[in-house]
Amino acid sequence: MADSALAFGSNLGDSRAMIEAALERLDSADGISVTKVSSFYRTPPWGVEDQPDFINACALVETDLSPEALLAVCKQLEQALGRETAVRWGPRLIDIDMLWMEGETRQSETLTLPHPRICERAFVLVPLAEIAPELDVGDRKVRDLLSALDPDSLESIRKAD
Repeated sequence: MADSALAFGSNLGDSRAMIEAALERLDSADGISVTKVSSFYRTPPWGVEDQPDFINACALVETDLSPEALLAVCKQLEQALGRETAVRWGPRLIDIDMLWMEGETRQSETLTLPHPRICERAFVLVPLAEIAPELDVGDRKVRDLLSALDPDSLESIRKAD
């Protein structure tokens, strides 16, 4: 089993319920166990700014799947929950990104590990630091990456269970 970190985002419909449904389905998928979930955060849009605020969260999972297989499960789950292909960084019902997987690095057309923009995104680092501050991403810990960003634009809206 390997540990992996995932990020979740939604800004259409009932975003909290959508992320909770994604977490439940992931936890019930073969070869995946959700071990820790961050609080949920309301965050301003990133990339395309003319859209509703997002709800974001992160989770740690244990899996016996390869990175590519875990990514495939996440993308199939997005489609099952109603996500449609749309504008990059635009509004979406659900988005699940692989951030990191223990002992794995990748750089392909479909998957880069660790996630290439993790260091730029407070909406990822704040919830990830809540559940895994000591996680090494590349050559730095999540808590150190977060200290370089301004997390003031994030509002916690649900504490972790």
